[in-house]
Amino acid sequence: MYRELSSLSVETALQRLASLPGCLLLESVKPAGAIERKAVVQKPFGRYSFAMADPFETVVVPVGDRHPLVAIEAMLEKYSAETIEGLPPMQGGVAGMFSYDLNRSFEKIDAAEHDEFELPAIVVGAYDVVIAWDHFENKTWLISQGFPETDPAAREKRAIERADFFEGLLCGTDEKGANCPALVPEISPEISPSMLAPQFSCSHPTLKQLVSDFSADDYVEAVQKCIDYIVAGDVFQINLSQRLMHPITTDSVTLYQRLRTCNPAPFSCYFDMAGISETNTQIISASPERLVSVRDRTVETRPIKGTRPRTGQPMVDLREQERLLASQKDRAENTMIVDLMRNDLASVCEDDSICVTQLCQPEAYQSVLHLVSAVEGKLRAESSLCDLLAAIFPGGSITGAPKIRAMEIIAALEPTSRGAYCGSVGYLGFDGSADLNILIRTITASKGWWQVPVGGGVVVQSDPDAEHKETWTKAASMLQAIVE
Repeated sequence: MYRELSSLSVETALQRLASLPGCLLLESVKPAGAIERKAVVQKPFGRYSFAMADPFETVVVPVGDRHPLVAIEAMLEKYSAETIEGLPPMQGGVAGMFSYDLNRSFEKIDAAEHDEFELPAIVVGAYDVVIAWDHFENKTWLISQGFPETDPAAREKRAIERADFFEGLLCGTDEKGANCPALVPEISPEISPSMLAPQFSCSHPTLKQLVSDFSADDYVEAVQKCIDYIVAGDVFQINLSQRLMHPITTDSVTLYQRLRTCNPAPFSCYFDMAGISETNTQIISASPERLVSVRDRTVETRPIKGTRPRTGQPMVDLREQERLLASQKDRAENTMIVDLMRNDLASVCEDDSICVTQLCQPEAYQSVLHLVSAVEGKLRAESSLCDLLAAIFPGGSITGAPKIRAMEIIAALEPTSRGAYCGSVGYLGFDGSADLNILIRTITASKGWWQVPVGGGVVVQSDPDAEHKETWTKAASMLQAIVE
């Protein structure tokens, strides 16, 4: 069952759901589009947002589990539901976080030297209630499935009770519904600096406590090692990253509200794992990148490769965009990953259904310009959403190509575990729909620290100093949110 709600903003919903276990927001804000003298027709990103909390079942999978998706597959089969036509696409399902280190379940990849935060490979919940916004139609719905009840009468009764509870919390005028839950800042680090991997001061002009797991010289040297691997024929491309960190100074909801303001993005998310797992960790993301979506068995992935800073001055940004489009290095990065994603989709999609629907198209975001491509295919009848996830995870744009060898080199060169960074947050719907982002432009709040990893693709044409500079371009909006 579903109800239309009125006068409920995304901000208010997040505040009022934040105290419930497993609070999850999937928020989409339309990107600026290409910076051109004439309009560019784009797909309708920024249309839907979804909020949910208090899942009726949870799944937590440790890193290295050899059968990580079995429980999720079982839940999707048990609670399958028909699509309610006319409503936004997420109408209940399994949703949450799939960390980058889930790759160690699918392939034999060594662990990083340091993993101080020990995040599980998977933390997801089965959500029977979803608040869904259609920003184009300016409408909001509360969708309640009534699961885990499967008897029709019991399911209808639970659906109504759950809808009443959430509507009262979100929109009611009673004391519980009218006041936002108290949010307590995590200020004192639970991990002391001495317990961390070696850290290097970043000499940031405002954030004096900002550190990285690489020194500037060491990162440049690591980029050169990537180039050496490429020249030797091991790989064509490697995505290398550094992990910036800063002590937590405010609560995670406040930080997310800052980030969504200074860097709106089409695949943003907030996810609180407290209450549904043993880790008190929140993911705060303004991701511009989709890992994969499924609608009516049509699969789409949207890899990003190629970045330039954006100033907000139209003529300056237009020149940067023209340089980006003219860059052989950036186009090579992008087309390599397009080929990799076509290959990944081929294992689960119908023969001859895979096509490139967009190649190296510029898109503008708050502080950067990107080249974005899109690959589509039709999921085979015998392939499930979990089959699809196993085939494409993690996304090729944040590993490199060939994928397995690139991940081996990443594990050898990067000193710390990536955790949530370069993994995914999103949903696998009870009706067979799905949408998952790639966790870039992402801050992970855990054990008293904000982790702010940033990276980029290295190819044979890469300049090590320029690659290091690019990571700071990508970090700019997240550091701005921390400063505020």
